[in-house]
Amino acid sequence: MTSPSKPKLGKKTADEASLEARTSFSGDSSGPTSLGGYFQGYVNKVRGGDVGALPAVLGLVVLIIVFWIAKPSDFMTVYNLGNLLQQSGSICVLAMGIGFVLLLGHIDLSAGVIGGVAAGVMAQLLVLHNWQWYTATVAALVVGVLMGLLTGWLVTVVGIPSFVVTLAFFLAWQGLLLVIMGQSGTVSVGDSVIVAIDGGNMSVGVGWVVVILSIVAYAAVNLIVWQRRTAQNLITTPLVVVSIRIAVIAVLLILGTIALSTNRGLNNSDLAGIPWIAPIVGVLLVILTFVQNRTAFGRYVYAVGGNAEAARRAGIRVGRMTIYCFVLSSALAAFSGIIDASRIGSVSSSSGGGNVLLFAVAAAVIGGTSLFGGKGKARDAILGGLVIGVINNGLGLLGVETKINYIITGIVLLLAASVDALSRRRRAGSAR
Repeated sequence: MTSPSKPKLGKKTADEASLEARTSFSGDSSGPTSLGGYFQGYVNKVRGGDVGALPAVLGLVVLIIVFWIAKPSDFMTVYNLGNLLQQSGSICVLAMGIGFVLLLGHIDLSAGVIGGVAAGVMAQLLVLHNWQWYTATVAALVVGVLMGLLTGWLVTVVGIPSFVVTLAFFLAWQGLLLVIMGQSGTVSVGDSVIVAIDGGNMSVGVGWVVVILSIVAYAAVNLIVWQRRTAQNLITTPLVVVSIRIAVIAVLLILGTIALSTNRGLNNSDLAGIPWIAPIVGVLLVILTFVQNRTAFGRYVYAVGGNAEAARRAGIRVGRMTIYCFVLSSALAAFSGIIDASRIGSVSSSSGGGNVLLFAVAAAVIGGTSLFGGKGKARDAILGGLVIGVINNGLGLLGVETKINYIITGIVLLLAASVDALSRRRRAGSAR
């Protein structure tokens, strides 16, 4: 009787080899060497089911065109552009946090209410205890982190499915918020710094400085990466594609800054400059993109989401990654609650409830994050958040009833989930 064969020392199993391909930085070196090859490679990826953020980008363009035609005098105005950015800010931040949990194949149904609880803690500390804005904000973020730790511990150590844990906390944290808010039910947030987060604007001069520095930094990073990879004889994105990418980003930022630098105030009020929420979300996007693409933690998250068992065999601490992602999701949920309080100017016993979570999950999925895990980027939350924001904003300008708004948003989410499922099936078929 022959004994079962054992893998030789130094050899990798198929799962481990697949994991290394997903987590190693060396995987970045594969790619086309010419513009034609780059375009053909992208077409082949789309045909193979890897559509990425393409549906969200196309959907966003179509929605903008439709609402522009339907309401030309109101939709494409500088006043409405500023409103759109401010309305989408909290959803984008919440969706970026939930995206890390979705990458693992989990779900966090309590994220919206966590934001409400954190905002309630901040409001009470500001109003009742006269704390400074920064200490109250830190306290709110700490509350979010502790909630994430508890959720992650129950999921990984106790072994309760994330759906059940977060559903239970969705109910429990709403009760906690009622306790925090007390009999008043609503607390106004009047601190000037907090209000400015999603209710204030940079001066026109500061806005131009920030935009120009952002363009220079973006161009420098892309060109330096291209130069280093070329010097090391690594296959990389063609220089012409890198240049086009830089030019498109620069044009969009400059045009947006020109529009927002004009006075968009009503009734002779002075309102000009980029809303503070735009660079805040931009900084978060840069940080989280770097974490996902250029750190071991980010690579491990993708590995766990792609194949948890292979990741465990390769030595990745799956439980620890899960806890980290829930903590990150809850911290960003807390910050999202603060942003929402800034925009509204108050915190109530219903903050973070209602459709906040649903819109955030919809934003992540519409942007391209997979509900099956292992696929998604921080930018997906921005694209999906803008889609949700444009739908709400455009239908509001058209005077459409709320029930129709919900139906349309639900259909868009269903279409995004269908694209995700079909793309996943096509990728699996092309891999055989």
